[in-house]
Amino acid sequence: MREHSSELSQRSAGLYAQSHPLPPYRGILAVDAKGFTGRPAIEHEAVSRAVPELLKAALARAGLQKLWNDRKFPASTGDGYVFGFDPSLTPFVIHPLLLTLQDVLTDFNVLSHGAVPIRLRVSLHIGPLPDTGDEFGGNGTARNDTHRLLDSRPVKAVLASHKENITHVAAILSERCYEDAVAGGYTGRHPDHFVEVAATVDGKPFSQRAWIYVPQPSGPLLEETSTGCAAEATQQEDAYPLESARAQNSRVENSAPNGNINTGTVHGGQSVGNYRVAGDHVEGSKAGRIRGLQGDQVRGNKYQGRS
Repeated sequence: MREHSSELSQRSAGLYAQSHPLPPYRGILAVDAKGFTGRPAIEHEAVSRAVPELLKAALARAGLQKLWNDRKFPASTGDGYVFGFDPSLTPFVIHPLLLTLQDVLTDFNVLSHGAVPIRLRVSLHIGPLPDTGDEFGGNGTARNDTHRLLDSRPVKAVLASHKENITHVAAILSERCYEDAVAGGYTGRHPDHFVEVAATVDGKPFSQRAWIYVPQPSGPLLEETSTGCAAEATQQEDAYPLESARAQNSRVENSAPNGNINTGTVHGGQSVGNYRVAGDHVEGSKAGRIRGLQGDQVRGNKYQGRS
């Protein structure tokens, strides 16, 4: 115990006072099973064992068996699994592995005979992490951020909103992972397959730009984040400060529920119909740009039964 305390003291004492070599850069892959805690307790061990086996099967099918054999600091997280790998293989982990993992889970869930399907959130990141070869290996900021991305709201929202019998994998890539592997042109997937999001975690001081990738989507994907819209507005104000100030000073808001507002000259009569419109009351923009369908889906005669 004293040895470990002494080592920690030495490292803390040298913090920002002297330079240290960076640990090797690693790719980090982490997965979590959706709805794990909601399953009956009797299923927990079986799911915990199944997740790494499914990963292993997907890697083998994708021709990446060596990546599994050479994985660094592997660990079960109870409802998931995490390990480090050679970062030069990141493009192959994005594709074809994620698409292959979707196929492997589809086959597994079809053969589960009505059991609750296993659906996985996946996060990918790149960063310096030590590999001490023991249970304490792989700890560092890059590892922490990988798990924060895995728990972030956007990737959870995908599996919650997409059909459970179709979409079995939703992945989130860190900014660095996307820029190096996807935007750099090294991944066999066009950048249009990826959607920019603001990754935040409820109750945690975490917010990062990230990218969502869904190999088999079955619902809409939000393409614009509120942070992106806000940044665009800020850039416009910075570019045209005088016009922005004038717009703010001259802004007029009018409201006339169930009535009329005239801002010019009216010739002839006016009438007011006191109608109510069914639907949502929306202030501001209801959504950003959406991939997929937005709105109600109607089957049959939309006006049947109306007089």
